[in-house]
Amino acid sequence: MRVLALIAGVVCLFTVLLDAFQTIILPRRATGRFRITRIFYVLTWNPWAFFAQRLHHPRKRETVFSYYGPLSLILLLMVWAAVMVFGFALLFYSQGSPFHDATQQPGLRSDLYVSGTTIFTLGLGDVTPQSPATRELIILESGTGLGFLAIVMGYFPVLYSAFSRREVSISLLDARAGSPPTAAELMRRHSYEGAEQALSLLLVEWERWSAELLESHISYPLLCYFRSQHGNQSWLAALTSILDASALLIAGVRGHEARQAQLTFAMARHAVVDLAQILSLAPIADMPDRLPVERYEQLYSLLCQSGVSVCRDSQSYERLRELRVLYEGYAEALACHLRMPLPPWMVDRPRKDNWLTVARVRAQAESGNPSAQSAAQPGETPQAIASLIDHHHDF
Repeated sequence: MRVLALIAGVVCLFTVLLDAFQTIILPRRATGRFRITRIFYVLTWNPWAFFAQRLHHPRKRETVFSYYGPLSLILLLMVWAAVMVFGFALLFYSQGSPFHDATQQPGLRSDLYVSGTTIFTLGLGDVTPQSPATRELIILESGTGLGFLAIVMGYFPVLYSAFSRREVSISLLDARAGSPPTAAELMRRHSYEGAEQALSLLLVEWERWSAELLESHISYPLLCYFRSQHGNQSWLAALTSILDASALLIAGVRGHEARQAQLTFAMARHAVVDLAQILSLAPIADMPDRLPVERYEQLYSLLCQSGVSVCRDSQSYERLRELRVLYEGYAEALACHLRMPLPPWMVDRPRKDNWLTVARVRAQAESGNPSAQSAAQPGETPQAIASLIDHHHDF
């Protein structure tokens, strides 16, 4: 019995220390199907998502989803600590529980008490060890607990720094591609004269953002469960809209921005595929078509009316469909697992963007300018100009 306790204690400690090392310290993808972290998220995410989806109010539902990421991190740390406490208690038990306890007979209960007070460095002294080997083991456990606490204290700032960097670009995309972001709106808002350079620069920024997303979320996969600040924003929707826009540029637009779109598409697709594999998700092949032929015709008409230079021939839709096959299945798998809806290619009824309150104030300032007033149509009011901006979602 003592030998089995020794083996079980060593297995518990080795498992939790290896899992914590792979999750916190190792800057690459963790391996192993029976890791504590993987089992924890498998057992907790689906029940949490099931409960959250029962809420009918969208804002309350998204709020409950947003709690899971930070709360799961705290619970995971508690699970690691509990397994370490139990593992050291089994080691004490394998030595015959060599403690002097004035309140009860030494046994597994006393071993758990000593292990808990030692790993959290309480040092109460009401239970004392009676053998040299046990004293040395207590010192080892105390050092392990202190090191674990230090690692945890450094873990939180790294996570929230990566989360903050991710969210900055998502917020900036709001004014450039709508809320939620769509490929059609991104292209339409970059249809003014000289917009090719601005669009190319935007694609360069999102190529780098995709690379940073890949590196940070492979090292810390639990960041995938952290939600964005607004209900109509998410890292997956932003990444998918950039993939949609890049695919559209590659399949049907000539120019420098189309060449940069190839680099952005490759990096963004790399990110979405690897993140799906990190979460052990297979691509979904039988999903509803996000862009059927009739919607593609509407998309093409919208872009033409907006002044976007679109190259269209008999094979343009097929080229676009071939590119979509490369990433949409993985994006749909992530969307189903994380409960983050994918953005449409275009919206039938444009929603009011988060930044348009500022746009209304700017419209009033423009109307108050004498040169702007002379250029305005007779009878136009600041409210009418603001309404026009709201309706068209323009800058």
